[in-house]
Amino acid sequence: MRKQTIHYTSPLDALIAVAKRLSLYETQQNMDSEEFFTQYTQGLLSDEAHFIEWANDYRHYLALRQELEQRLKHVA
Repeated sequence: MRKQTIHYTSPLDALIAVAKRLSLYETQQNMDSEEFFTQYTQGLLSDEAHFIEWANDYRHYLALRQELEQRLKHVA
């Protein structure tokens, strides 16, 4: 699989794009991302490429969400 780098104009744009990818994984696997990530980090799921990508996207989602929450705290 070829690695692709995408540049976003803002963390919000990145968050939206990652959330859309997470939604696709959730539909395909019939499992929400939080439950998937719990099982994956506990070693209950295999290290297939699509699971690794899903886990990485979920980590990215969490980091982006945290970044945006911190920015909003400083604005309020």
